[in-house]
Amino acid sequence: MRTKIICGLLLAGAAAAPAVSHQARPAPGGKGEILWDSFGVPHVYAKTESGAFWGFGYAQAQSHGNLLLKLYGEARAKSAEYWGGSANETQDRWLIANDVPVRAGRWFQQQTPQMRADLDAFAAGINAYAAKHPDAIDPAMRRVLPITGLDVMAHAHRLMNYVYIASDRKVLADPATNEAGGSNAWAVAPSRSASGKAMLLANPHLPWAPSMLTYYEAHLNAPGYSVYGATQVGLPVLRFAFNNDLGFTNTVNTMLGYSSYTLTLADGGYRYDGKVLPFRTEQKSYKVRQADGSLKTVTFTQRYAVQGPVFDIPGGTTVALKVAGLDRPGVLKQYLDMGKAHNFAQFQAALRQMQVPMFNIVYADRAGHILYLDNGILPKHAGGDLAKWSAPVPGDTSATLWRDVHGYDDLPKVIDPASGFVQNANDPPWLATWPRVLDPKAFPAYVAPVGPVSQRAQMSVKLMTASPKISFDDFVARKLETRALMADRLLPELIAAAKDSTDPEIVEAVRLLSGWDHRFEADARGALLFETWAAMFAPKNFTDQSNYAVKWSLSDPLETPRGLKDPAGAVAMLKAAVARTRQLYGAVDRPYGEVSRFHLGDVSLPANGGFGNTGVFRTITWGPMKNGERTPMHGETWVSMIEFSTPMRAVGMMSYGNSSQPGSKHNSDQLQFLNSKTFRTLWIDRTEVERHVEERTPF
Repeated sequence: MRTKIICGLLLAGAAAAPAVSHQARPAPGGKGEILWDSFGVPHVYAKTESGAFWGFGYAQAQSHGNLLLKLYGEARAKSAEYWGGSANETQDRWLIANDVPVRAGRWFQQQTPQMRADLDAFAAGINAYAAKHPDAIDPAMRRVLPITGLDVMAHAHRLMNYVYIASDRKVLADPATNEAGGSNAWAVAPSRSASGKAMLLANPHLPWAPSMLTYYEAHLNAPGYSVYGATQVGLPVLRFAFNNDLGFTNTVNTMLGYSSYTLTLADGGYRYDGKVLPFRTEQKSYKVRQADGSLKTVTFTQRYAVQGPVFDIPGGTTVALKVAGLDRPGVLKQYLDMGKAHNFAQFQAALRQMQVPMFNIVYADRAGHILYLDNGILPKHAGGDLAKWSAPVPGDTSATLWRDVHGYDDLPKVIDPASGFVQNANDPPWLATWPRVLDPKAFPAYVAPVGPVSQRAQMSVKLMTASPKISFDDFVARKLETRALMADRLLPELIAAAKDSTDPEIVEAVRLLSGWDHRFEADARGALLFETWAAMFAPKNFTDQSNYAVKWSLSDPLETPRGLKDPAGAVAMLKAAVARTRQLYGAVDRPYGEVSRFHLGDVSLPANGGFGNTGVFRTITWGPMKNGERTPMHGETWVSMIEFSTPMRAVGMMSYGNSSQPGSKHNSDQLQFLNSKTFRTLWIDRTEVERHVEERTPF
């Protein structure tokens, strides 16, 4: 069946409303214009590069002003000063202890003159919007104004190095904490494409609640720079992007860009190489807003060891933290250069800057090149695997103290494989294509775990290898697949083990599951029961393999884990799942979409898609039941699918809409695409954009 791609104009209405025009304050470098399309996507056209940054800042303020200012207030480590609260205080103290505000100032000064001008212009655009529309910004957030280019840099530094890499939860509580979410990515080479043209999927899975991980879609145009895509609110460059010649996306990887060192305390200091060394100390402070509006100053002494700042963690342990990349201030410039590239050589030159601290990068271009890169700023260790370095290591010896990081040529990568595709679904690099071309033994064990590879990642490979050639319609249809690989593997055995039962509940469960096609669609009546059983069979978010007959192995990476280790026990779990499903959802056979809803504001639609660890590629992670329904916690957010044909084919969507501002009509207007499993046409050509203009902002 051909997948339906609906042009946004048709769903939005046959005729666009007359465009509204708002004159904005002048931008650096002369005139420009923001054309807002009917989905609230800003198409910025500027006479200079800095002008494009100004327009992008103005656009982000219009679409996400409250969130944007909150993020910059937090990046200043002044969130407790602005808004009070213990959580804000904890967050500020973490950033101050790690010198983030001070370092951000140094980083800003280390930018090229052009990049400093760009960051200042982005900030000026934000300020211009806030000055022109004071009533559109929450008064509590206006405390953060005005914004400077340094604030933009501080936000990027905080997000990349002290959220993604070394958050306080990860360092002080649980090293397994994932602050970065998940993603899917595909790149298809001409050899595997039915049209002979390369194709690229960008598909991050991030939280739906507004946060620093909220995505924003935009189209930026200036001399020498024309790029379409998305990025997190607050960042002035697109991280998931394409131009007429190439495109790139990111997925979360296992790159471990920090080390935590357990210190042995002695005589007011700590032991190191047989000596007792004193801590270096600094007095630091922050302010906390009180209930009456007054400010209380909190002062603390920050200790430093040879490895870095020192922290006490629960259980009486003291650790020092060393983060890689703190001497690399160019993450924003690297993403900018990636978007400016027009061929593979230029793109690789940007990658070789090695300023982006983590994330797989998947790439395709018009010339037919494709790339998978397990990217990141990775410390060089003398030995040990990822598990060893994820936990605190002994800090009483210089033997564990790394002093260098790996370069681009050291990292796992796949370029133009014979298979004709690369993929990643947050799995380790070894299945970047199939058949495998990367061998874990060729890399240090701390680069990435050997496995296990998730069933979502296995499904990703299976979807890419389902046919010798992939058309663009195939590409889109496979992205929308809701079938659970876990159900394919286990249900036949479970049904066979339960088919002779006379227990009425088991008989009904077998009937229900036998009639289900293993897809998480709105009308599916067996999906909720299977999901409930699967959570019992494979605890820990469907990852525990204890109940499988065969566990995952690299020697059979696409067919393991599989089988029921204890069929009778699995049937007993099925009976328990029947009771649990009734308790949770009111009936064992309720349609999936009655319970699972795409619900934002006044829009509530039956949902599809499911938990990725059950092997569903169309990933939605559901929150707990509330008010008779459950809604997405995270999952499908920004999606773009492109083919480098002439003209380029580009479709996509932003699940939760392109604005978080109160009252905006663009904070739920794209749920229809999730519900109908369709996409918008992404309007790239200016003539095409002009036909769908909702508002104009000249500057």
